[in-house]
Amino acid sequence: MRYILDDESKDFLNSIIDTCEERTQILKKGSSVVRAQNGYDLQPYYQKDPETGEDIHVDDIERPYQYKRMKPLENSASEGRANPKGIPCLYVATDKETAMSEVRPWLGSVMSVGLFKITRDLRIIVFATDKEESIHNHSFYFSEPSDEEIIKSVWFHIDNAFSKPTKTSDLKSDYAPTQIISEFIKSKGYDGIAYRSSLGGGHNIALFDLESADIVSCTLFHASKINFEFERSRDPY
Repeated sequence: MRYILDDESKDFLNSIIDTCEERTQILKKGSSVVRAQNGYDLQPYYQKDPETGEDIHVDDIERPYQYKRMKPLENSASEGRANPKGIPCLYVATDKETAMSEVRPWLGSVMSVGLFKITRDLRIIVFATDKEESIHNHSFYFSEPSDEEIIKSVWFHIDNAFSKPTKTSDLKSDYAPTQIISEFIKSKGYDGIAYRSSLGGGHNIALFDLESADIVSCTLFHASKINFEFERSRDPY
């Protein structure tokens, strides 16, 4: 752990491990996950000059990023909800729509979307289910909740903290709470964490070991349609 924690924080982290058994799932070897990145490579296209026989550069063709580019670099990873700067996680999703939504493409942008296969059985903690979302979202307790309700509520709010989209304006300190939780779970021998996507319909998965999944194919996708939904945050002045 990179942080010095007080006793209350340590007790909270230990309670996560104490109550995570029913949330632990095995991501089987050979399972498919998806990772998307904005952008692509250009492949030069040549034609032979019929008179000279020389190759003439005609155009550049879009192609997906190469396999190595589809994984984060070992020592230069940017900061994220589950990882500090320089210590990479492999962020993947359960389906391609969620993976592409998470990179927040603009209309007309091009993404490289890689299909990965899990290389070994992985122990993953799943923070919250869709059912728990419907139960706990915007809920209030008018009497003392049961221990089970408290535990579910805590896990639901942990899931919300990880699901919150990152912004370039975020302070590094904003990531500290989720990074602490993630690092603690990693220190207990787990291979990753899964949390709901706030941008897609599936789950995001942060894998602590970059070698726990290998890319098997990569395809280009264009963002052809983007839907925005808005709600008023407060009364007008």
